[in-house]
Order: sequence, then structure tokens, then C-alpha cells
Amino acid sequence: MPPRYRRVVEGLAGRVVWLVLIFLFVTRPAARAQQAARVLVAGTVRDASGLPLELVGVGIEGQAGGTSTDERGRFALNVGRPLSGKPPVLVARRLGYLAVRLPLNLASGQELTLTLVADARALKNVTVRGGNDAADTREQVSITRLDPRAVKELPSAFGDFNKILTTLPGVVANNELTSTYSVRGGNYDENLVYVNGIEVYRPFLITAAQQEGLSFVNPDLVSQIEFSTGGWQPKYGDKLSSVLNIDYKKPAQFAGSATGSLVGGTMHVEAVSPNKRVSYLAGIRYKNATYVLRSLQQQQGGYNPTFYDGQAYVSAALGPKEDLERTSLSLLTSFAHNDFRLTPETGQATFSTATNQSTRLFIVYDGRERMQYDTYQGGLSLKHNFTRNLQGELLAGAMTSRELEYRDVEASYSFAEINRDPNSPDFNQAVRQRDVGSRFDHSRNTLMARIATLEGRGRWTPGQRHTVRWGLKAGREQIQDQLNEYRYVDSADFVPDYRRTRLLSDLDLASYRYQGYGQHTLALDSLRTLTYGVRASYWTVNGQLTVSPRVQYSFITRRRPDLSFKLATGVYYQPPFYRELRDQNTGTRATPRSVLVQRAGLNPELRAQRSLHFIAGTELRFRQWERPFKFSSEVYYKYLTDVVPYDIDNVRLRYFAKNNATAYAAGLDARVSGEFVKGSESWFSLGVLTTRENIDGDSITLYDAQGAASGREAQGYIRRPSDQRLNFGIFFQDQLPNNPTVKGYVNFVFGTGLPFSPPALPEERGTTRLTRSYKRVDLGFSKVLFLGNRPEASRRPGQLESLWVGLEVLNVLAANNVAGYSYVQDVNARTYAVPNYLSQRVVNLRVIARF
Repeated sequence: MPPRYRRVVEGLAGRVVWLVLIFLFVTRPAARAQQAARVLVAGTVRDASGLPLELVGVGIEGQAGGTSTDERGRFALNVGRPLSGKPPVLVARRLGYLAVRLPLNLASGQELTLTLVADARALKNVTVRGGNDAADTREQVSITRLDPRAVKELPSAFGDFNKILTTLPGVVANNELTSTYSVRGGNYDENLVYVNGIEVYRPFLITAAQQEGLSFVNPDLVSQIEFSTGGWQPKYGDKLSSVLNIDYKKPAQFAGSATGSLVGGTMHVEAVSPNKRVSYLAGIRYKNATYVLRSLQQQQGGYNPTFYDGQAYVSAALGPKEDLERTSLSLLTSFAHNDFRLTPETGQATFSTATNQSTRLFIVYDGRERMQYDTYQGGLSLKHNFTRNLQGELLAGAMTSRELEYRDVEASYSFAEINRDPNSPDFNQAVRQRDVGSRFDHSRNTLMARIATLEGRGRWTPGQRHTVRWGLKAGREQIQDQLNEYRYVDSADFVPDYRRTRLLSDLDLASYRYQGYGQHTLALDSLRTLTYGVRASYWTVNGQLTVSPRVQYSFITRRRPDLSFKLATGVYYQPPFYRELRDQNTGTRATPRSVLVQRAGLNPELRAQRSLHFIAGTELRFRQWERPFKFSSEVYYKYLTDVVPYDIDNVRLRYFAKNNATAYAAGLDARVSGEFVKGSESWFSLGVLTTRENIDGDSITLYDAQGAASGREAQGYIRRPSDQRLNFGIFFQDQLPNNPTVKGYVNFVFGTGLPFSPPALPEERGTTRLTRSYKRVDLGFSKVLFLGNRPEASRRPGQLESLWVGLEVLNVLAANNVAGYSYVQDVNARTYAVPNYLSQRVVNLRVIARF
């Protein structure tokens, strides 16, 4: 290099070095001063009676960020010293209580105890923003936030987390034995579930609700619940019906609980290290449904259903001492073991035929069945705040599921007419009993599923009006499925060919799935918010790239700041998973024994189902009886193309493995919630729905006046299996006016009938009149016993704090709800739809000890 240019370069390099040194000299002391000013403040929030308050928003006036209290009323918050030199002001607020403002003395390091008093006024001048992005999701469409405490207090058969969802509008689960649910006309596979940002999965092979364990979410570990029934943002994944987003707690001190009941028990523990860098949650659950299943009329025998799982969530703050949360690492792990064994003996069911003749079916069983499902899931999350406005997150997840179904059961059945003459001595007794035949079911099915994912996410907030999010995700899926099952029906020692079926498969599917999204939330002003973005997905099996644009808009009226309106539209794809691909009619052939063999195969050309959402809603906050209430309602329309039709058999979905239908779903959802009883939140929900589909090439047989077949005619739009026209839910809490430790609970669910239809008879899908409403009332009563009211600071770790005792009466009305129908034929090919009744009235006792 010539000397002249060398001198220029050296001069530029020298200036750059000096600029860097000056920048570091100026900024590092300021950064140190800002970081050193942050102090950890912890405390407890209680009500006037001394009960700990959950979900109390706690923040610093004039500063961004914040937190909320856990089930023990505990909170922990990093507080920065104001530049003005004045003491920071801590603000604590909860709906229906008078807000508390407390100046802090950061030098004392004391443990705070705050008391909130019920009050008719609401805090209007101070906004406390909770963590976990609560601020930028408060105006989302179709979002419902639930109190985790209500989940644990809701009376239900097994205390399953998902039962709180069935009290919401648009959510259907007409079976108290299952943890599955459908939303706005969708099915069980169309719902996304996230826990701390990690997607979770449910087992694949479960066929009946009696075989199920509990849902993945452990209520003892939950801190925040968000549920979306449609029109959600691009940051959530590719499904058609709903998103359940759960955040687990971040402990502030040692705590624990133990629960015991007649159907199982739970234990959990939470703690934080002395230097506040490491916190952990751990919980185990055990369920034995024998007590409830013995109330089933359809099948009596030796039940041995056991389920247990364990979960742990560990979070470590890796940042410097001045800013612990700048870098954090968290790990979520879980295992679940579900072993269902049954030796059926007898059963019976009473029902009415098409001629209004009361008929009773008697069944004698021989054989046994065993179903086992082992699932292991885990996720690792690394978060880093590059700057105050730029955050990044790297997630790695893995899931392994081993499942088997072994069944050899023979059922011999007979029919009898029932005497309905109340004046007869044989009233309600079986008369004219006749033998019909038997049915044999055999299966040896195994499945191994492995899923691994890697995802990167980012968030940039250049100003108070803008929030930009993006993410990229890659995953590998491997499914190994061996299917070997057959059945035959024998009527009076005569087995027609069409009643012998056998299903065989030996499938191995390995694939890669790629996803990405970007979205921008813009606060147009203090009253209007716009969120728009796009999501894309690609799957290597079918080679299809899907692109999903989505838009949300919300605004608050200037004259009525308590009234808001929300609009959303977008395209939502659901790329097929393994279950949709499996075609059980591929390679059908007849053996020399006249057994119809169906060799299941995969349809790799199956495209993603597509749904176009249109949603308009309103939300009104008002006060009645000097207490806060909220009314929300939405109308929606979903138009679906490339639909894969399916039938529902108990909780098993049998897909057609073809994109041969279009469909729609339209309805209205409404919900009013608030303190109908002072200090306790309750709600009433109403959902009205119609959903239909048009399958290409389906038709029905036409008959002439003489009863002879005269041709076929296209069916057009028919009811989908999830077409429940009306559902109504109530969760109501009450308490003694002068003693809030004594409470009562009512959980009421009503739904009109679903269109059940016989399997393997496409022309009867959606046309059957076998529809029975679902109605269920569960009552609960509880008492909280305080064993000590000493301050938190003086309580030793592990010391018993309180004892909660609850008595539940489940299915108070003893309603004969139906989970589905078994279709039995006699020698004359007459088909009888025999209802499969659900559980009867049972009493459950629960005890919860908190430490």
C-alpha cells in the first residue's frame, strides 16, 4: 500500500478507536447506574378476611413491566430507582378491589404485606401491565382470560383442566370422561395448545373416553390462561379452531400443595434459590377412574384404569447481577403413563325404537382389553434481551409417544321388550326376550411417534405504538404405525359377508415441516389498535406451501370508553398430520373366507384444509350492584375448503383421507361475567351454531311409491358431526356473606343433540334423527381452614398454611347422557342404535393442603 493511503487508513482507524472509547466511557457508567438501581421487591397480597388473592396486578407507577400474584398471593418484582430521586410507588390492583399505592423504601429490603379492600370504584388513572405480553394482547379478538383459581375449584369428575373450557361459548364436550373438546364446529384435532410457548400434543390411538388420562396442563402450576376461539394472530400456529395458551408460574418463594380425592391425587412444589437466579416448579398427578366408571350402565366389569404424570419447569436467570432477567434459560419436561385395563362382564341399555317400543339390550362379555399410552415431552427456551426494545428467544422441543391397543372381547347380546304398563306387576320388566347373536373384536395395534422442533422468535418495540414479532420453526416427524384389527357380527349363527372386516397396515412416515410468521401491532391512537401479519408453512410429504394473511382491528368509542368493538379476518390452514393421511379403505379385497380386508394406506397428496374466518365482536364493561361486570359477544362465519370429512366414534376420529368436501360454520357467542356475588367471579355463556358440509359424490337412494329403489340423488349440504345447535354453560360461585372461607359452586352445561350416524354408511351421515341433548349439573361445597396467620417472613418452609375441604355431587340430576351409539343388527338386517350412556350421579370428596 502506498504511504499516502496508509496514512489515510491509519488516521481513520485512529478516529474510530477514539470514538469507540468515548462511547464506552460515556455509556458504561450510565448503564451501570441504571442497572445497579434495580432492586428485587417481594411480598404478599391478601383480602380483608386474610385470604390470599391471586391475579393481582403489581407494578411501579410510571414504569413499564409488572407481574401478578400467584395462588398464595405472592409476587416478586425488579424495581428501578427513578431518575428524579423520589421513592418509587408500588401499585396493586384487582378487579372489584380498591387499588393500593405504596411508596417504597428500596434500602430496607423488607417483605411487603398488602391488603386489598373490596370497593365500588375502579382505578382510572394508573395502568399496571402484567408480564407475558399482557399489554399487547388485551385487544385481541376472541380472547378469553380465565382465573386459574376457578379451574381448581370447578366441580368435575376428575378435576381436569379442560373442563373449565366447556363452560365457555362455542366450546363443546358432551362427555365428562374426556379431556377433548371441539370449538365452533371443529373437531378434537383442530385445537392448538401451548405451555410457556411450547406446543404440546395428545395421544393418537385413544378410541373411547374411558381410556383417557388427564389433559397435559397441570392446574397446580398455572399462572395465566388465554383461550382464543378464532381469528387469532399469526404468531400462533396452523390449526382451524382454537388456541389455548398457558403460562406456568415463576415462584417467588417456597410453596407446595397436596390434593387427595376419591379419584386420585396431586402434589406440587415450587421454590427459588437464595440468590433468586433459579426457580423451579414440579408436580405429579395420579388418576384412577374406577369409582366413576363403575356408574356406567353399558359395561360392568373389572376396571383397572390408572394414569399418572409428572412435570417440571425450571427457570434460570443468567444475566449479570444488575439485570438478572437479561438472559434466561428455562426447561419444561413431562412424562405421562396411561394404562387402561378392562375385563368386561355384563351390561345393559334401555332405549326406544323408531316405533316407540321400549327395548332393553342385555350383554354378556368374555375377554379383556388393554390400552397403554406413554408420552414424553420436553422443551428448552433461551431468552435474551439484546436491548430494551429488542428481545429474542430460541426454543427446542421434542415429543415421543408409545401407544398400544390390545383387545379380544366377545359380546353376546339379546333384546327384550319392556312392559310399560304402570298397572302391571311386571312394570319395567323385560318380556318376550329373544336371542340375537354376538360380536367379536380383536386388535393388536401399536404406534410410535417422534417429533422434534427448533424455533427462533423475536420481538422489536421501536416505540410505544409499534410491536413487531417474527419467528421461524423447523420440525422433524416420524410415525411408525402397525395396525391389525378385525371384527365380525354373528346373528343367530349366521355371519353375512358384509359383517366381516379386517384392517391391516404397517406404515412408516418420516417428514419435515417448516413454518414462519411475521406480524405488526400498531396502536393508531389510545383508542384504536391494528394487528396484521402473515404466516407460512411447508410440509415435505405433500410439497404444499400455505400462506395465511391475518388482520385484527379493535377500537374503543370516545363517548363510551367502557365499550369496545373488534373485527378480524384471515386465512387459516391446517396442514395434515398422520391421522388425516391414513386411508382405511385402501386396497380393499375379499379373502377366500369372505372376510373383507381393508389394507390401510397413506394419501401423500392430501392438501391442507383451509378456513376463512370473519369475526365481529363487542365488549361492554359496566357496573351493577356496585360491582364490576363484563359482557362480550361475537358473530362469526367460517368458510372451509379442501375439507377432509370424518366420522366420530366415541372420541376416535375416522378421516376419509380425501379433500372432497366444502363446509361452513356460522354462529353467535355471548358471555357475561362478573361478581354476581361480591368477591367471587361467575359467568354465563351462550353459543348458537350451525355447521354443514357438502361431500363430493355423496348421494342417497330414492324409492318409489311401492318401496322399490328408483335411483340416487346428491345429498348437498349435511350436518357435520360437531353440529351442536345450542350450548349453554354456567359457572357460579357463592359464599357466606360473613365468612368467605365457606363457598358453593355450580357447574352447569347444556347442549342440544349431535347428529350421530352409523359408521361405514355414508348416505346416512348427518341425516339420522338420533340426537339427544346433553345436560349436566355438578355442585360443589368447600371450606378453607386456616391453621395459622403468621406473616410470610416468619413462616418456615414446608409449614402447613391452610386446608381446603370440598364435597362435590356430580351429575346431580342423574341425567342419562349419551356418548354415542353402538349399532347392532339382527338376522333380518334390522339395525338397532343402542345408546352408550355416560356416568350417573356420584359423590366426590376433595382435600387440598397448601404449604
